[in-house]
Amino acid sequence: MSYDFSTLAPADFEDLARELIGQELGLRFEAFAAGPDNGIDGRHSKGPDATILQAKHMRGSTLAVLKSTMKRERVAIEALAPRRYILATSKPLTPKNKEQLSAAIGPSLKSEGDVFGPDDLNALLRKYPKIQKAHIKLWLSSAAVLDQVVRSSQHAFAAITREEIAAKVRVYAQNPSFKESKETLEEHRVLIISGPPGVGKTTLAEMLSYAYIGEHWELVPIRSLDDGFAGIIDVKKRIYFFDDFLGKISLDAKALFSRDTDLARFIKRIRNSPNARFILTTRAYIYEEARRASEALSDQRLNISRYVLDVGKYTRRIKARILYNHLLVSGTPKAHIKALLDSGRLPKLIDHPNYNPRVIEWMTDATHVADIAPDDYAKAFLEALSHPHRLWDTAFRHLPRKCQHLLFALFFCSEYGVDIDRLRVAYDAIHPFLSRKYGTAHHPKDFEESLRILEGGFIGLGGETARFINPSVRDYLSEYLDDLAMLLDFASVCPTAEWAGKVWEHGTRNIGAPSYKSRLALAFIDTIPAFLRLPVWSTRKRSPLSLEVIDMAQSERIRLLLSWGAETSDSRFAETALALARKPSDHYSIWLDGERLVQVAEEVCDPDYFGDQPFILEIRAAIEEAVIDLLDFVTASDDLERMANAIEHAGESVSDEVRHALVVAITRQFEEISEITRGIDSESTLEDHSKTLEKLAPIARVSSEVVATALQAVKNRMAEIAEEVVEEQAPSVTGTAQQETDTFDDQALRDLFTSLALA
Repeated sequence: MSYDFSTLAPADFEDLARELIGQELGLRFEAFAAGPDNGIDGRHSKGPDATILQAKHMRGSTLAVLKSTMKRERVAIEALAPRRYILATSKPLTPKNKEQLSAAIGPSLKSEGDVFGPDDLNALLRKYPKIQKAHIKLWLSSAAVLDQVVRSSQHAFAAITREEIAAKVRVYAQNPSFKESKETLEEHRVLIISGPPGVGKTTLAEMLSYAYIGEHWELVPIRSLDDGFAGIIDVKKRIYFFDDFLGKISLDAKALFSRDTDLARFIKRIRNSPNARFILTTRAYIYEEARRASEALSDQRLNISRYVLDVGKYTRRIKARILYNHLLVSGTPKAHIKALLDSGRLPKLIDHPNYNPRVIEWMTDATHVADIAPDDYAKAFLEALSHPHRLWDTAFRHLPRKCQHLLFALFFCSEYGVDIDRLRVAYDAIHPFLSRKYGTAHHPKDFEESLRILEGGFIGLGGETARFINPSVRDYLSEYLDDLAMLLDFASVCPTAEWAGKVWEHGTRNIGAPSYKSRLALAFIDTIPAFLRLPVWSTRKRSPLSLEVIDMAQSERIRLLLSWGAETSDSRFAETALALARKPSDHYSIWLDGERLVQVAEEVCDPDYFGDQPFILEIRAAIEEAVIDLLDFVTASDDLERMANAIEHAGESVSDEVRHALVVAITRQFEEISEITRGIDSESTLEDHSKTLEKLAPIARVSSEVVATALQAVKNRMAEIAEEVVEEQAPSVTGTAQQETDTFDDQALRDLFTSLALA
């Protein structure tokens, strides 16, 4: 594998050159900051015995420019009077070129062999492969690895271009957290990256995922606690990635309480599977809240704290590199960079107590910087760090109304991105309504025009999916939409049940007065007829033989309707809940509805949940009939265990008919054990299956002989899988654990950025 080093920043190239040539010569070069370095990027020893190394990263420049540069620096090099001078350059060189450079440099260069071009550096990379593996940015920038990442990402997430991934790699500031995270992931097979908003959790997780994908691991995304956890196949190399697994803004306690056991179980299975890895990210304060609230996540047997890596505590050098890389990649005008340097405020920016890579990304983006005069850039940058909330506020309030309406529509869609066609449905529901109500014009092309205006600034488009370009946009809108009048408007025109649920959740979380909740609940009255016809499932566009969830589950719709009824005492909500329970708009799902239907059946009997509403007995009867139907079809032991737990918890709140259906379903698990186990391809999943069978057997009074036969069938299947499984090696890329020993003072800081202003 050969590199042209074009994706490396000058500072990254200098680091690589020092390490490679130092390894070859058996020398340790002292690092100097990039910039006007008097001919030094690395120095071994001092005085007359000094060996001086200089790196020239000549991306896109000609040989003539390189020769001219060396002629200008000849005086400075000779003034240092080194015993040996070495030049490393990314400019391709022929033997004749080296001869010409030797003449330009003068007598300080003792041999043309001390000029290292790309071919020489690539030869050293092959000779010292550990150095290549330690430089994650270099390895990820290779064409073969990038192509592999692009193919996997397009399959797993929204489409992402090769250029976008390359830009992410270029802007990444390599630091010891990569090596630490990979070591934790390999030791435990699970990694939870925790930290404050905007410190680079997702970036680190993406770089780590790319490293695995680059060596042919399959990426499997998990987008929410309700999505369900994909099956583990021991013979396949799979990296599971769950970004912000406890929520973008605040902890959804209901989702956590209903799914934390599933998450804990999945983590245990990953831990016991030889070829599976699981990366999760979360905001630190949400993780701590979840750990306190969840028995499963705080279970000492799981000891989830072993997998947590806190990020965001950067050294001064790393913070400088983050800013440096963003300025380099984002196309920030040279005039702004020079003005930033001349202002003398660069140290204040790097040392700012609110330093945050997310603000850095915004304030270096060429489209955002365009509205700031160069002389005002440093002041604006510091103000952005001091008041990050204002970044989005100013930009948002200058948007046309049609664009603001599109952001509202997206806010109440999925946090993980939404199909553009479904976003259009939401927009078409609220935009004409808001335009008419507040006297603004609206036109048929508003959706397309709004997308074009917002793309790149507020919204990211990938393939057929739209998402907020940055989580902080959602954070900002979360505060902006703490407005009852706006929520009342939204409630009256909800395009989907899920959208209605998110409006209600947002309003009840942020608007506490009981009278407000009652008004908001009543505003949904015109929306509820749609609950009876809106589908839950839809055919996947790219996979017509499979289905995907596109709206709220039937059980959650019933629960939501009853919640509104309890707040308003309006019988129309309970009446609609009954109609939905008897005839759902789409089929009930064992995964989505099984456990929750049992819970709703229990809750409707308790006035503390939904108050005293009409049709309660009829609703309960219809729900129990649905539960019995689901138990007739349940095959997965996880699903059956969840339903069994819910039924046991409900006690006398559920009928004997439901309990009988549970016994029949459990008995069927034992009768069909051979067929069921043939469909499971993971030893850890089978091990859990055995435990579930042992737990369920007493409920159905299954004999010990039948239990023993079933457990033996599971063991036989585990033995079959064990014969097929070969434990794969972890990716060879390691990252660096190099600790900084030099002082990165204000002069070093200025020198680093001077190279950008002069480039």
